This record gives sequence, structure tokens and C-alpha cells, in this order.
Amino acid sequence: MNAPVRTDETLRAALAGLLDGLPPRQAAQAVERLIANYRGATPTDAPILRDRADVAAYAAYRMPATFEAVRSALAAFAAAVPEWVPGGHLDVGGGTGAAAWAVSATWEGERPVTVLDWAEPALALGREIAAADPALRDVRWQRSRIGAALTLESTDLVTVSYVLNELAAPDRTALVDAAAGAAQAVVIVEPGTPDGYARVIEARDRLISAGFHVAAPCPHSAACPIAPGTDWCHFSARVSRSSLHRQVKGGSLPYEDEKFSYVAATRFPVTLAPSRVVRRPQIRKGQVLLDLCETDPSLRRTTVTKRHGDLYKAARDADWGDAWPPAP
Repeated sequence: MNAPVRTDETLRAALAGLLDGLPPRQAAQAVERLIANYRGATPTDAPILRDRADVAAYAAYRMPATFEAVRSALAAFAAAVPEWVPGGHLDVGGGTGAAAWAVSATWEGERPVTVLDWAEPALALGREIAAADPALRDVRWQRSRIGAALTLESTDLVTVSYVLNELAAPDRTALVDAAAGAAQAVVIVEPGTPDGYARVIEARDRLISAGFHVAAPCPHSAACPIAPGTDWCHFSARVSRSSLHRQVKGGSLPYEDEKFSYVAATRFPVTLAPSRVVRRPQIRKGQVLLDLCETDPSLRRTTVTKRHGDLYKAARDADWGDAWPPAP
């Protein structure tokens, strides 16, 4: 029997053909301009992705990173709700559909999926890419302004990834409230920066106020134990680098690490992790140092040594973002 093709491999193959016919220098220039726009401090209510060349270059460059970040967040969420599978998925501001691919990679089977975005070229390209995955061929790609006037249909799961940073504060609030009113579960992902973390915490507070329970990454729904301004909670997902990545960023490594912050919350009961590894584990001779966010809530560093036996082996295998201790 042939081994099943992994979703990430299918996505990479679909993205590989996007830049055919587009000169490498033009693709790199488009990416550099778009990165500058996305990093700007002023939100915009106009599409940043203007045409197919923009969308193709940016999708080939950014979609793998968005996919891996959202998939990592969804994996932690799925571990907290092991018996639950979303019957429907609504991706707000989804562009070319990275989150739809991530949901497909997390939960098998087909489900009604709608991707909302303001940029028609992004939706058109997303539809083109999704044809490579049978589970995504019936996705509805719908043009919609993402802002205060947004209304959402009821569904099981709403994802909002790398969107809040593009919105003014009133629109962010309206979007989170609309997601909370429409869904049984909401997953929000933002860049792993202090500002991205601040937007996630703001959204987290609103979801809790709306009656949601935090499922991940926090092992509690209490206030974040990080003192404001002293640090920020974020995680990392490894991304294979394409030739376009290397052309734009330089360097020779075949991968890069995408930093992201996120919150996953639900209206139904969850199985919380006892604690979460919130920094990259430090492996030293005969010991592993783990920085944990705990249920109390509190932040604590624990040292796991060889005398802990199997727990030490687990600590050496632990990754940033994992639940701790691992499930039996």
C-alpha cells in the first residue's frame, strides 16, 4: 500500500509552481515590498496584495511559515480536546488559505470550510492552490471586508491568523467578538513579537469574558503570569526554506524558525496540560532545564536530571511549546 502524502508536502508542491514565469528578481522585490507593508505600524483597510504576481510571490514566501505556525497551535489545541473534531471551519482574513491547510493537516476528513479575505487575488490563488488537496477542493472563498461591520456564520471552529496586526483597535475588538459569537472554538495566531503577544492577550481576555475556556497554550484561564513589559509568551515552528526564502533573506540553512504567539479557546470542557514549556529547553551535561508555565498560574524553572530516569529521557526530547510532563 502506498504511504499517504502528507499535507505539508502537498502544499510545498503546490507552491513550487506558483513562480513559474515570474522572474526571480521580480518575485524577490515583490516580497521585500510586501514585508515592508506588513511590518508597518499603520493598519490598512485596503488590500496589501494587489495582483497575482504579488500574491504568488508572497504565498510562496510566507504561506509555509503561516501553515507551520497555525499547525503547531492547532496540534496543542487538538491535544486538549482529543475527542473533538470540527464539523465546520471559518478562516477569517485567511488570504491564500494557510490555516485551512493546517486544519486539514490536524483533523482528517472533509468539512465545510469558508475563507474570508478582502484581497480577491489572494482568494483566487488560494482556490488554485487548494485544488491540490482533495479535502480542500470544495472550500468557499469569499471576499469580505475584515472590520467592525463583519458578521460571521455559526461554525465549530474559527481561525484568525496573522490578521489582528493589520487592524485598528476597534476592528480587532469587533473581530474577536464576532468570532466568539459564531464559534465553539477560536484559535488566534499572531507574530511572536511583544506587540503580537499583546494582541493575543487582548483577544484572550475578550474570549474569556465571552465564556470561553483557554485550551492552549496556557494551562489555565487565569491572568497571564508574565509581568507586562518584562517578557512575552511565544513559540517557534521550523519551516523548510525555499529558494525564494534564501534569495530574499540570504543564508544557507535549509530551514528557519517562525516565531508566533497564539491562543486557542473553547466553549466546551478541555483537558489542560499540567504545564507548558515556554522556552527552548536547555540541555546540559546530565540535566535539562525547562521553563514552565504552570496551572497556579506561575512561571517556574525546573531541572530534570539523569536520576529522574524516564522523565529525563522525556525532557531531552521535549520541545518548546510541549505539554509537561508528557502524557503516558
